[in-house]
Amino acid sequence: METTGQWIRLGERLDDLQRNGLRILQRPDGFRFGTDAVMLADFAAPRNGDHICDMGTGTGVLPLLLSARAEGTTCDAFEIQQEVADMAQRSVLLNDLQARIRIHHADCRDAAKIIGYECCHLVVSNPPYTRQGAGLISPEKTRALSRSDSDCALEEWIAACGRVLRNGGRLCCVFPAPRFLELCDAMRGARIEPKRVCFVASRPEAAPKLVLAEGLKGGRPALHVQPLLITHEADGSYTQRMKEIYGEA
Repeated sequence: METTGQWIRLGERLDDLQRNGLRILQRPDGFRFGTDAVMLADFAAPRNGDHICDMGTGTGVLPLLLSARAEGTTCDAFEIQQEVADMAQRSVLLNDLQARIRIHHADCRDAAKIIGYECCHLVVSNPPYTRQGAGLISPEKTRALSRSDSDCALEEWIAACGRVLRNGGRLCCVFPAPRFLELCDAMRGARIEPKRVCFVASRPEAAPKLVLAEGLKGGRPALHVQPLLITHEADGSYTQRMKEIYGEA
């Protein structure tokens, strides 16, 4: 019988996702998923039987979380960093989800060649937050590649999402709020019309730092702005809405 220990490598740890018994491998000294991925999984609201694609999956947190939110979903997840993709693959195996989740060590720009054009109902993505040449670059290689679009510009990233998305399919992203208009431009360049948006702030009086955005491929212009998502109370604890997103309420 297989044991959990066989999937863990030196320097890695096993974290509980606190949903359906799911667990994920991560490295304390590498890029780790955060609240943004958990919020995106909730915002994306997958439907039963959806074929999903995750562009830039990292350690595979989104496919795992989405698998617990809707029955019968399948997911093709792409990660360009080999050691990170390997870690994601082992997380899939230790959760016994290999029949529903496939991890591809490949550039997201090649996704359509690998899984097919216009084959997905839903694409989720946490694109690199930092524009090329802007911001501080992390000295840790996996964090730097995950956070900066130095190798793949935002327009190319969203175009890759559009190529695997069927007409009428949805693209859901989490992105820095100050770059929201750039995201909209990139979506429209890929024939994906922004349809739903939710800005995220840490406190009611704080400016939003993140935005959750949904676009519809081939959709008509009409943007629905959801109420502001507040993540923390004055005492630093999660708001009721965040507890619901984390499955704690």
